[in-house]
Amino acid sequence: MPHEFNGEEYKKASTHQKEWGNKIIAEFKLKGDERILDLGCGDGALTVELAQLVPNGFVLGIDGSHGMIETARKLETKNLSFKVQDINNLDYENEFDVMFSNATLHWIKDHNRLLKNVYRSLKPNGILRFNFGAEGNCVNFIRIIQVAMQLPEYADYFIGFDSPWYFPELDKYEKLVKEFPFREMRVWGENADRYFPDVTAIVKWIDQPSMVPFLEVIPPAQKEVFRDYVVEKMIAATLQKDGTCFETFRRINVWARR
Repeated sequence: MPHEFNGEEYKKASTHQKEWGNKIIAEFKLKGDERILDLGCGDGALTVELAQLVPNGFVLGIDGSHGMIETARKLETKNLSFKVQDINNLDYENEFDVMFSNATLHWIKDHNRLLKNVYRSLKPNGILRFNFGAEGNCVNFIRIIQVAMQLPEYADYFIGFDSPWYFPELDKYEKLVKEFPFREMRVWGENADRYFPDVTAIVKWIDQPSMVPFLEVIPPAQKEVFRDYVVEKMIAATLQKDGTCFETFRRINVWARR
C-alpha cells in the first residue's frame, strides 16, 4: 500500500526535489495542447508548472497519498486536476503525450510492471521523462535507519519489514528499459549530492518523507523516541564545519519515446 505523507510538511521540506523537477521541466518543448500525467505529484507544485506549459491541454497529477493530494487539490485549475491513485495500478491506454515523474519512482518496487503500464498509457510518439533515486542514494540515512531498526527495543517491529525503496544500478535499469519497444530511449546517471543549508533543513527532510515508512510500524508511544534517535545520529553523521549537512543523492534519469 502507498505510504501516507503530510502534504503541507512535505511542501516545506522538498526544496531539492523541486529544483530537480524544475530542471527537467525546462527541457520540455511543448505545443501547448498536450495531455500530461505527473506520476507522484506530491504537493502539486511542479504539476502547476506543467499545466502552465499546456494552456490548451490538460495535466493530471496522481499520488497514492491522500495527504499529498489534499494539499495539491488547492491548486486545481481548468486544465489541472489531481486524484489519489496508486502508481502501481495505472489503468490508462493511449491517453498521454507526456508522462513525467520526479523524485518518486524509487518508491515503486516493480518497475517491469511500471514500464509496461507507462508504455500502454502513452500515445504513439508520446514521451516519458523520469528522475528517481539510484544505487548510492541517501547512504547516511540508510545506514543509520538500519542500525535503529536492529536496536533491541525496536527489532521485533521490523521483523519481515521490506525496504520501501528501489535504488537500482544504472546499467541494470538501462537493460530493463531496453526490454520495452520504445522507438527512442536514453538512460543516464546523475550525482545530485546535497548540502542542506542547516540542521533544520535536513531534519525537515528526515521527517517528510524519509522517516514515514519506518514510523508506520512502531507503536505510537515509541514513535517519538525512535524518530529522535535517528535525527540525532543523522545530525552527528552529516553536519559540516560550516553548519550545512551533507547527504548523497544519486539519480537515474530516463527519457523515452513510444
